[in-house]
Amino acid sequence: MAIRMYDLIEKKKRGLPLTKEELFQMIGAYVDGNIPDYQMSAWLMAVYFNSMTDREIFDLTEAMALSGDTVDLSVFGDRSVDKHSTGGVGDKTTLIVAPIVAACGGIVAKMSGRGLGHTGGTVDKLESFEGFHTTLSPEQFIAQVQKCGLAVIGQSGNLAPADKKLYALRDVTATVDSIPLIASSIMSKKLAAGTRSIVLDVKCGSGAFMRERADAEKLAEMMVKIGVSHGRKVAAVITDMNRPLGYAVGNLLEVCEAVEVLKGGGPLDLREVCLTLASVMVSFSCKCDIKTARLQAEDVLQSGKALEYFCEWISLQGGNAAHARDPHSLGCAKYSLDILSETEGYITGCNAELIGTAAMLLGAGREKADDVIDPKAGIILLKKTGDHVKKGDILARLYTERENTLEVSKTTFLKALSFGIAKPEEAPLIYKIIGI
Repeated sequence: MAIRMYDLIEKKKRGLPLTKEELFQMIGAYVDGNIPDYQMSAWLMAVYFNSMTDREIFDLTEAMALSGDTVDLSVFGDRSVDKHSTGGVGDKTTLIVAPIVAACGGIVAKMSGRGLGHTGGTVDKLESFEGFHTTLSPEQFIAQVQKCGLAVIGQSGNLAPADKKLYALRDVTATVDSIPLIASSIMSKKLAAGTRSIVLDVKCGSGAFMRERADAEKLAEMMVKIGVSHGRKVAAVITDMNRPLGYAVGNLLEVCEAVEVLKGGGPLDLREVCLTLASVMVSFSCKCDIKTARLQAEDVLQSGKALEYFCEWISLQGGNAAHARDPHSLGCAKYSLDILSETEGYITGCNAELIGTAAMLLGAGREKADDVIDPKAGIILLKKTGDHVKKGDILARLYTERENTLEVSKTTFLKALSFGIAKPEEAPLIYKIIGI
């Protein structure tokens, strides 16, 4: 018997759980255009206020995952592993983690997204390499993973279409910040993408969607539960996003920094987060304990093996291997501006979201989904939280092809920093790992 959306709204308004059949019928009808946005909006708001049971969240996630295409990775058995970040500033971890895992013998068959707002997207970073293909046929995708253990492409247009419709609706109805809806949104795409193991990088702080650590942990725990309930191995790493990760913010700039790490150098904070994520992924994919996985990850990084996998990956997807080895050879933006300190003291804190916004204003990100990215735009930080600065010291350097954006970006950047006379206590990079 067909459901009446009115009845489902009424049940959720009263705090009653929906059955699996009701959720599957609702999602199917909404994707088919048989439920109007105004009714789905009412249901979302009822969820926002009354939440959902674990069973409802598991069933909603499954219904969304099965609402469109799914990826079959069964050829790799249970060795495929994916990494998902909830979004941050300077987050270029996939560029480093994926080749580390592949070099250790893991299987990374991954779909990634584009950036929107103050957060960057992996696909945008990869497209800094001229000719890089972010779209592969299913056959090409599988063949490349079989060849080098690694492929990263853009998300299929029909992967979890229910999530795409629901997210757009949540965005305009003030229902985005609901943990059941966030968790089901993220995990529906991960389940549809077919990977057997999932490592979640759940960021918290001023540059993250989850500002408070307690909320980040709730979200992480729920996503782990969802994955386990659907037969996946899942772990979540809670990481800090009260400051950008590394020193580079912007697509090509972040690629350059990622390659520095793959060459054995780079910022210590970026290196540590990547090694932690890679260790969990290797332990899942290669079936070893976390300590062994960490040693293997460190070894392929120091030996240069991970860099070789990175160069092969970029080359196989149409990029230039020489540029992959030395992305600085791709050049830099036409215009730059140094931001000088107007005071003396310690940088006691920063609003990472504002720094991401400053980079977006330069052209490194999108304010609207159809905005065009400037791959060379972005910010190089020369000072970060905890550093002592003198008046006139260079805090950061802005890069852009759009000269008229420099001053507004500078103003936004300066609003992000706070100063004081005492050195602040250093915050941890990694708060907790759930699921290991």
